[in-house]
Amino acid sequence: MMRSMYSAVSGLKTHQTKMDVIGNNIANVNTVAFKESSVTFSEIMYQTISGASGANATTGTGGINAKQIGLGVTTGSTSIDITSGGAAQTTGKAFDLRITDKGNTTSFFVVSNGTENLFTRAGSFYIDGSGNLAMTSTGYNVMGWQVDPTTGQIKKDQVSALRIMQESNLTSPAEATTNAVCGGIVDKNSTEITSESGYAMNLNFFDALGYSYTAKFAVKGVDTDAGTYTVELSAIYDSSNKNILEEFLANGGNLSDVFGANASGGITNAQTAYNAISTEWTDTGASNSFGGNTYHQFRNSSGEMYYINTTQNAATGQYDSKVYRAITSAGGVVKGYEAVTDVSLSDIYTGLQPGATINSITDGNPPTIEATAVNYELKFDTGTGKGKFVSVGDSTNGSVTLNMKQLGDQFENISIDFTQCKNSNNGGTSTVGMDAGAIDGTTGTGKKLGALTGVFVDTNGKIYGSYDNGNTVLLGQIASARFANAAGLEKVGDNCYRTTLNSGEFDGIGVEITSNGSTMNSGELEMSNVDLSSEFTEMITTQRGFQANSRVITTSDTLLEELINLKR
Repeated sequence: MMRSMYSAVSGLKTHQTKMDVIGNNIANVNTVAFKESSVTFSEIMYQTISGASGANATTGTGGINAKQIGLGVTTGSTSIDITSGGAAQTTGKAFDLRITDKGNTTSFFVVSNGTENLFTRAGSFYIDGSGNLAMTSTGYNVMGWQVDPTTGQIKKDQVSALRIMQESNLTSPAEATTNAVCGGIVDKNSTEITSESGYAMNLNFFDALGYSYTAKFAVKGVDTDAGTYTVELSAIYDSSNKNILEEFLANGGNLSDVFGANASGGITNAQTAYNAISTEWTDTGASNSFGGNTYHQFRNSSGEMYYINTTQNAATGQYDSKVYRAITSAGGVVKGYEAVTDVSLSDIYTGLQPGATINSITDGNPPTIEATAVNYELKFDTGTGKGKFVSVGDSTNGSVTLNMKQLGDQFENISIDFTQCKNSNNGGTSTVGMDAGAIDGTTGTGKKLGALTGVFVDTNGKIYGSYDNGNTVLLGQIASARFANAAGLEKVGDNCYRTTLNSGEFDGIGVEITSNGSTMNSGELEMSNVDLSSEFTEMITTQRGFQANSRVITTSDTLLEELINLKR
């Protein structure tokens, strides 16, 4: 009967241990990422009264089993339900992260307490005073991989503290604009297109330092029925409204170096110009003045006389590109002049780029012609209305270049695509305009210096910074750890675990969370996986077990009392 009492005592102790575990589970029912534990009972040992004997062939008797009396129960193990994930709790906070595992694997965040790496499922993080990503409950640093400055990509190496808010991350570098698109409708009946100043367009762009500028352009009709227009650059203003193009020209710069068609394939010298027109046009050597300008006289193969302006405009440095036909009497005497649109400079000088200027004309000598123009001819297909540029002669190119490098090393040249323009009827209203960036809307747009406005974490644990210039920059990546036997990890409190000999080791590098299909979900936390219904059921059975063991002690005590009473 003494054995029964001690067996019952061991039962009381073991059931008390189980009750302790149940109490801990229920106490942590709302603890972030808590994993419930369970107790397994095990027999202690047995006292053998007599050993087993085998069958006796001589006597014809069978064998006898051993006579053993159990001596109680002990706690065989306490196991953690590590693979069962808790429900999701939505918080909306960027640094509240929940690991969603794929299959039976269990992943952990890697954190450091300053002396060793620990592991946790509690993804409640924040940015501490040093700019590090840390646990809100303990301040332990969250570990991960850094960005390789040479490639801008994650370098998977020894995990280290993720310092998100550091000086290099607070701003995003500026980018110079390298592309632009001109799109919209050019309507030949638009009064602005046919006006002397033309239809105005602005292009806003950035230099490599992040300063903003505005280039002012104008579209002017030349021969609108034939789909011919010009695009001219008039000014470039910086953010303080200073015209840097005007400053460039005042210092001896040429407008054609900034925005002008390359006429290297056209007329380049006086003799070539003279030879080009000699078969159809005859230099008469005469000149006349009217309208405040001096015009040189030529005669075509039909005997008609034409005049070309030879007086330079002091304000623009250019010559009048109009051609005038002489009105003559029957005797050939010039009576007046009329502007003509059926003949242009390029008709007279074969190969001359539209918009080119005549440098000088003197009586009896052929003219010299400047090699580059100060504008571009925008030519539309009269059948489809699609836009194209006539660069040199009959060659076409959909893009032209704004040569901003002429104005400073902080600029990049800007390629402007005009293929999105269309020449069509729009009720007399033109809508053509310019935007920075290529047709895809992202390439070469240019950006100002960006200030950090927000941080977010994607499903593979990569941390990105959002900047007010539109940039999104990779700042680091949260590492994760997996173990062959995650249930073998040792709980050290504060929702953290430590490796043991039976869990497997951490290699110091970790794995990417998505390597097996798992993810990190931002704005959510993992709740406790404690099942209250199971815990209360276990609590009932534990109470009854404890009660039964106490009854064994009471009954054994009664037996002892009866034994003592034998002497009476």
